[in-house]
Amino acid sequence: MKAVKTWFPGMVLALYSVLALAGPVDEAIAARLQPLLQRPPALALAGTSLPKAVAEFYAARNWQPVWDEERLPVLLDELADLYTDGLNPEDYAFSRLQQYRRAGDADSRLVAERDMLATHAYLQALLQLYRGKVDPQSLDPHWNFDSRQFDPALGLQLAREAVEKNAIAPVFDKARPALPQYNIVRSALARMRGTALAGGWPMLPAGAPLKPGMTDVRVPVLRQRLQIAGLISYAESDNPAFYDEGLKAAVQRFQSEAYLNADGAIGPATREALNITVAQRIAQIRANLERMRWFRQETDEDFVIVDLAGYRVAYMHGNDVKWASRVQIGKAYRSTPVFKAVLTSITLSPGWVVPPTIFREDSLPAIRRNRSYLTRNKLHVYTAAGREISAGSVNWSRPGNIILRQEPGPDGSLGEVAIRFVNPYSVYMHDTPHKELFSASQRATSSGCIRVQNVHELAVMLLDDPVQWSREEMQKVIDERRTIEVPLKKKIPILLAYWTVDVGQDGYVSFKPDVYQRDPEVVKALDEAP
Repeated sequence: MKAVKTWFPGMVLALYSVLALAGPVDEAIAARLQPLLQRPPALALAGTSLPKAVAEFYAARNWQPVWDEERLPVLLDELADLYTDGLNPEDYAFSRLQQYRRAGDADSRLVAERDMLATHAYLQALLQLYRGKVDPQSLDPHWNFDSRQFDPALGLQLAREAVEKNAIAPVFDKARPALPQYNIVRSALARMRGTALAGGWPMLPAGAPLKPGMTDVRVPVLRQRLQIAGLISYAESDNPAFYDEGLKAAVQRFQSEAYLNADGAIGPATREALNITVAQRIAQIRANLERMRWFRQETDEDFVIVDLAGYRVAYMHGNDVKWASRVQIGKAYRSTPVFKAVLTSITLSPGWVVPPTIFREDSLPAIRRNRSYLTRNKLHVYTAAGREISAGSVNWSRPGNIILRQEPGPDGSLGEVAIRFVNPYSVYMHDTPHKELFSASQRATSSGCIRVQNVHELAVMLLDDPVQWSREEMQKVIDERRTIEVPLKKKIPILLAYWTVDVGQDGYVSFKPDVYQRDPEVVKALDEAP
C-alpha cells in the first residue's frame, strides 16, 4: 500500500486552460459544438462537474474536435478494455461511438455530437478507473476512507500530453490503481471469463464424504475441478478414480484458502465451496476490483490494517508487514463496520461495561432465565450514577437504567489488553479469554469488536518503548489488576477493510467467504446504467 503520485481527476475539477491542438478552425463543427455544450448530457459524477469540464475542454480548443480517425480508434480500444476491469464499456457509450464512427465525417452535426460524446466517455472512464464507478458511501454509511487524491496541475498536463501525442492507452494504465494486486486480480478475471466461455467447471455430485485413499467415481470430477482452478496440473493416472496424496494436497490448499477445515476430506462445506459457479466467482472478482479502486493507498509510514473477511490483522510499514496475527470479528448479524480511525491508547487490565445492545439482546434474557448468569460472568450491577447495588434489588422484568460491569482479569471479556481508537460504533481491539476460537477457520464470533491473537505483542509495538513497556514490564502492570490507560505517543492509522479475494505470494488468486454478504450489492451497483 505504497503511496502513489496522483495525477488525473483534477482535470475534472479544475477549469481547463490551454488544450488547443494545432490545426485550422472548422467553423461548421465549432458552430455545432458550442450550443451542444451549453446543454451537455448529465454525466456528472458525485463531487465533480463533468459537463462543465467538457465545455471548458472545447472552449480552450476554440470549439474544435479532437477525436479524429487517429485518436478515436484508440479510445474505443481502451473503452472496450474496461471489460477486463470488471466495468461495462456500454456505460461509456461504446456502441454509440462505434455507430458515430461508421457515419463518417461528412455531416458536421454528427462530428460534433460524436466528439462531445467521446470526450465525456474519455473523462468519465478515466475518473471511474481512478476512484471507482460506485460511491462507497451509497452502499455503506460507515465508509470514511479518503478517495484517491490528485494533483490538478499535473493531471491537466498529462491529459493534454496524452491527447496531443495520441498516448491515450498509457493514460488509462496510469488511471488504474497502483496496488500490485490489481492487475493480478484483473488477469484472474480474464481467466475466469475464459473458463466460463469453455463451459465452466464440473459440479461435484453429492454423496458420502470423499477422503484420501478412497476410490470413487467422483474423484475424476474433483481432479478436473482442481485442474481448472490451477491447483494441480494434468497428469495421466493408472487409476483416475483413486484419491491420492497429490490430490489431497490440492484439496487442502483449496480448503485453507476458502477458510475451511483443511483436512483433505470433501464433506458438505467443501463440496458447496467447490460448486460455487464460475458466474459467481466472476461477480466476486468484479466487486473486489471496484473495492481496490475505492482504496487510497497509504503512505510509507506505519499503519494497522484489519482484513475483516480474512480474519487477520497486520502492522504495516508501507508495503512491509512488521507483525501479523489472527482476529475474531463480529458475527454476521453484528458485523464489524468498515471504516478508518486513529489508534489513541492502550488499556491494561480493562474492565468491561456491557454495551446497551448486548445488555438488551443477550444479557437480560439470560438473566431472566437464570440469575446465576451474573455470577458465572462475574458481572456487577451499578446505577446510572455509578453506585453498585445488589442484583436482588433489581426488578429484572423492568430493570430500568442500570449498568452491568465486569471487573478486570484474564477471564474477563476483554482479557488483559484493549487497544482504543475513537469511533462512533464503540469498536476496539482487545484480548479475549476465548483463545481456542483463534484455531477455527472462520472466526466471525464477536459482538462487533475485534479480538486479536497475541494482542500483547501488538500493544508493545504500538507503545514503542522497550524500557518502560517491554513485554515483561507490561505483564507486571497487568498482574496488579489495576486498570491503566496508556496514551500512544504516535497516533497510528487503523483501517478496517473488507476484501473477499486473496492474492498469494505465488500470485494465485483465491476466494474468501463473503461473511457479511457485501459482494452482491457492489455488483448490483456496478451493473446499474449510468
